[in-house]
Order: sequence, then C-alpha cells, then structure tokens
Amino acid sequence: MKVLRNYQERISKDANDILKRLGFVYLALEVRVGKTAIALNTAHIYGAKNVLFVTKKKAIKSIENDYIDFGFKFNLTVINAESLHKVTGNFDLIISDEHHKYGAFPKPSKGTVCFKKTFGHLPIIALSGTMNPESYSQVFHQFWISNSSPFKQYANFYQWALHYVNIGQKYLGYAIVKDYSVAKGGLIQAAIEQYIITYTQKQAGFTSEVIERILTVEMNESTYDLVAKLKKDNVIEGKTEVIIADTGAKMMSKLHQMYSGTVKFESGNSMVLDKSKALFIKSQFATTKIAIFYKFKEELNVILSIGNITTDLNEFNTTDKSIALQIVSGREGINLSAAKYIVYYNIDFSAVSYWQSRDRLTTMDRLSNEVFWIFAKGGIEHHIYKQVMAKKNFTLSTFNKYYGK
Repeated sequence: MKVLRNYQERISKDANDILKRLGFVYLALEVRVGKTAIALNTAHIYGAKNVLFVTKKKAIKSIENDYIDFGFKFNLTVINAESLHKVTGNFDLIISDEHHKYGAFPKPSKGTVCFKKTFGHLPIIALSGTMNPESYSQVFHQFWISNSSPFKQYANFYQWALHYVNIGQKYLGYAIVKDYSVAKGGLIQAAIEQYIITYTQKQAGFTSEVIERILTVEMNESTYDLVAKLKKDNVIEGKTEVIIADTGAKMMSKLHQMYSGTVKFESGNSMVLDKSKALFIKSQFATTKIAIFYKFKEELNVILSIGNITTDLNEFNTTDKSIALQIVSGREGINLSAAKYIVYYNIDFSAVSYWQSRDRLTTMDRLSNEVFWIFAKGGIEHHIYKQVMAKKNFTLSTFNKYYGK
C-alpha cells in the first residue's frame, strides 16, 4: 500500500480546515507533487462518503489506481469532464482536477455553467498547477463555479470586472471591443488567498531540472515551395483539394500545420506532405523509449508509421514501446516517467500546454528531465516557442509581427 509523504499529509489537513470553514479550497500545487493523493486524502479527512472526481479521460485510470493503492474507503466516482452533464448520483464532495479549464472570460464556457448548476452547492476541492497562466481575469469563473465564491455578490464577470479589472479596448480587425485581460492582480489575490494552498516541487524536495534542446530539421524542398506559394497567393489549388489562407488566422493555422509536414484542406480532409520530422525522430531515438507530443491529428499517422509506437498509456508502461500523445489531451494528469525523453513533434500555441506537458517526466528521485523540440528550419515553431516560454500564448497579433503583410 502506498503511503503519503509528510508534506502531503500536512497539506491535506490544511485543505480540510479551509474546506470546512469556507466550502471551497483551491490546491494550486506544482505538477508532480501529488495533487491527486492530497485531494483524496483531504476527502478522507473531511469525512466524505460519496466523492465525484472530475478529470481528463487519460487520467481516470491513474486516479482510480491511486484510490486503491492508498486504501481509501469512501465511494469514488471518476469521470471525464466532458461527461459532466451525464453523471448521476448523490455526492457530498466534488474534486475538480485541472480546474483552470473553467477560467474562460468574459463569458463562462458551457461546461462551467453546467458544473455550477449541478454541483455549485457542494463543497469543492479545486486542483491546478496553473491557476491563471495568462491573466488574473481567469480567476473569476473558477471561483464563481462554487456558491462559496468570495465573489458571490457579483452576478457575472462583467459586474466583477468593474471592480477588479482595468478595462481597456482592443481591435479585432472588424470592430473595437472591450479588453478584460488586464486585471488587478493584487486586489484579486487578497480576495482569494484564504481559499488557496500553494506548494512547489522545490518545497517538496524535488531536485530534478528540465533540460530543453531544440533540434532543427530541414524539411523537403516541396514543403518550402508550398509554403512560399501560400504566403504569396493565399491559396493553393490541386486537382481535387484546395488550401485557402485568406485571413491571418487561416494563414497562421496552415503554416503551423505545413511546417510540420501535414495540412488540412478546405474539404475537411487532411494529408501528409512531408515525413522529414518523423524520419528524423526515428534516426535519433530509434532505440530509446520516448514520449512524443504532437499537435494535429494527421501528425499521429506520420508518427505511428515509424514503428514501435502506441497511444495507450498502459501499453507504454508495460512494454518497450514509445507513446504518442496529443499535446492538449496529454499535458495534464498523467505520468510519463517511463520515458527517457519527451520529444515534441510540434508545439502548441498555449503557454499552459508548454509548462504542463514538458514536466510529465518529473518524479521525486529523477535528477533531470530532457525535452527535445523538433523544429523545421525556417518554420513557425521557433517563434511560438519564444512566446510560450515567456508564459504568453502565441496569438494572431504575435503571428502578424513575423508574417503579416
């Protein structure tokens, strides 16, 4: 049976105190310090009988294993967040994993509204290592989701923003709209700090560091020819398919795809244009167990073609096969420490994706985590990397600085 570490026991007790006093606790803990075990133990100390754990699909099995391995006795239901509207049962405590997903603003997502309507009256343990990666405005709906929110006097984000946001303006190309991204961090922090427990890997005793290396690949000449034509004409017409990039957003998306060797046509069909990255990965890591992160669906087909690759986490952990995971679905809640390296076939525009997925190798006793980024020579990936490293999303305005006409 697994045993909690001393700091996990201590955090659990502190979380229970907050939960009993306020009805909502936010465990803003760095990745790999054991948020799942801490949350489950908090539920145990709290005396919960029927607990609902809302997470990502790929993390469900790991959470269920932790529940068994630590010997907890309360009833536990673990579901995918996308299935929230289907769940039935009388729960007395909710654990919300990767809670930052409810941080959209100024309007809440459908999932956020569903969560609040169904479970907002119950005590909630929220978990995230990246509560507000881009803006303090992301905080509001993460707390609004609970009836115990410190902002419950505000009916919606817009009312809250009048007090907590320096409201500006931004130009979207077709209109000037209000910009709610510059929030008053100090004021917000003062309002929520009694609900939050923070803890870092360093505090937990982790000594590992993430070492990142960029490897540049020369793509096929035909890829560069297609990119040049698209940038010049905004359209490429083939015999049966068409690539159109008649807006900045489409151009950004198409270049993002094509520099890594795939493209999605106007018809919805997609195609592999260039296997250079996959062949490079095969040549560099042929005898090494790795975890490969990809961005677009068609990239998975290219990766699988190099052989000895699975998409199943259990098969990855029990065989010599490497694993391929989509960045967004694989960045949270899973342990990839069985891999020697993480290799990125492509890069996501999101700063959250960067900071969370690169840390999937980390364990308490691992000294270093090596991460390799495979970028196309002259491609868009270098610019994206620079932006997300600075904890900023790669946006259309950023793209236009490099590629705008």
